[in-house]
Amino acid sequence: MGREIISLSVGQAGNQIGTAFWETVLAEHGLDLSGKYIGNDPQQLAKVDVYFTEASNKKYVPRSIQVDLEPGVVDLVRAGNMANLFRPETFVHGESGAGNNWAKGYYTEGAELVESIQDVLRQQAENSDSLQGFQLIHSLGGGTGSGLGALLLGKIREEYPDRMLATFSIFPSPKVSETVVEPYNAVLSTNMLVENADITCCIDNEALYNICEAELKIKMPRYKDLNSLVAKVMSGFTTDLISPGVLNSDLRKLAVNMVPFPRLHFFTTGYAPLVSTSTRQYTASNVHELTAAIFQRKSLMAAIDPALGKYLTVAVAYRGKMSMRDIETGVWEFQNRNSAHFVPWIPNSALTTLCTVPPVGLPASATLVANTTAISEVFKRSHNQFRQLFKRRAFLHWYTGEGMDEMEFQEAEANLADVCNEYDQYANADMDEEEEYEAQEVIVENEESYAE
Repeated sequence: MGREIISLSVGQAGNQIGTAFWETVLAEHGLDLSGKYIGNDPQQLAKVDVYFTEASNKKYVPRSIQVDLEPGVVDLVRAGNMANLFRPETFVHGESGAGNNWAKGYYTEGAELVESIQDVLRQQAENSDSLQGFQLIHSLGGGTGSGLGALLLGKIREEYPDRMLATFSIFPSPKVSETVVEPYNAVLSTNMLVENADITCCIDNEALYNICEAELKIKMPRYKDLNSLVAKVMSGFTTDLISPGVLNSDLRKLAVNMVPFPRLHFFTTGYAPLVSTSTRQYTASNVHELTAAIFQRKSLMAAIDPALGKYLTVAVAYRGKMSMRDIETGVWEFQNRNSAHFVPWIPNSALTTLCTVPPVGLPASATLVANTTAISEVFKRSHNQFRQLFKRRAFLHWYTGEGMDEMEFQEAEANLADVCNEYDQYANADMDEEEEYEAQEVIVENEESYAE
């Protein structure tokens, strides 16, 4: 029996990435675009119940909810090539949109819709045998993904406090900016992610554009190309949940081993091999090559430099016909060679898993999930842009007009600054014995709280 996950796609970016994710998962399980099995390998259906419910006519239906405050994107999904895949009642949308305003998504338009979303969510949860948790796909730059996404996080945490809550969050990036008020939306949302999420994968458009242009040789990347990249990482992230592996894994195990302190649950992700179709035949897919590629800056889905921080913990999921011994040796050797980039007070901080089923279209792949203190770069960028706007109270009337108070902005900014300071503290501190003992106590307490 699988440990079920309920997926929520919120806002335009969330729904478009969600569509790419479901296309990838369907291919992994050998299902066609309507949810019918067309594969020829029984392993493909071994863990199909993690993301799908089996209907009476041998059709597999995603355990998913598509949410937006305007009908446009949801209607496109409903009328697209996966029109017959989703249950009709899992499409929930408003009429007016959030207009890039976090307050509309959180306080007014979103608050009117949230009860309808919770009804669908409860129905999905009640139909699950052993619910593992929820995954939320959203962007922090707009109004719906950030505002309504943050509201849903709070509601889910309130109603299901003992279930895991993972998010795939698209953070604003310095070179690819969609709206002027992105810094406000991002800081207000990050404040909610710090408090309510168990795992947050930080992704940004700048890194995705760079990968498409430099590695995949796509001259003019479209959002479809960016979304398929994110879908690959999400598929790699959930490999052990959806495919038979050497070790059983789930979101709770990942969180317990990856999150040393409750607030520091922001991960960066990477994928290998990232090569264009024309050069794929010249690229090796052995453990050594994949391990070397996965830790390079150009493989990461967030525009950060890992050399500016230290790895607290890392997890690498390999796929393909490989030896577990080779994998453990390869990662151990990499960690030994680069020990200066790993904090010394977390022993054995590199986790490895192997799924012998290769990804669709490739002989082998590797997905990195890293908890690195360098992720604070992402927050500092948003924080600096936020301060430039907020010190002049620019655009603030759009938010206060929806019932927000200035104090909420100040509290969110202070919380974000605290998280950055915590990351910097653990990056720079070579702990003495007493501090090390205290840190280990916190880790043990954190593990016990997750285990409960």
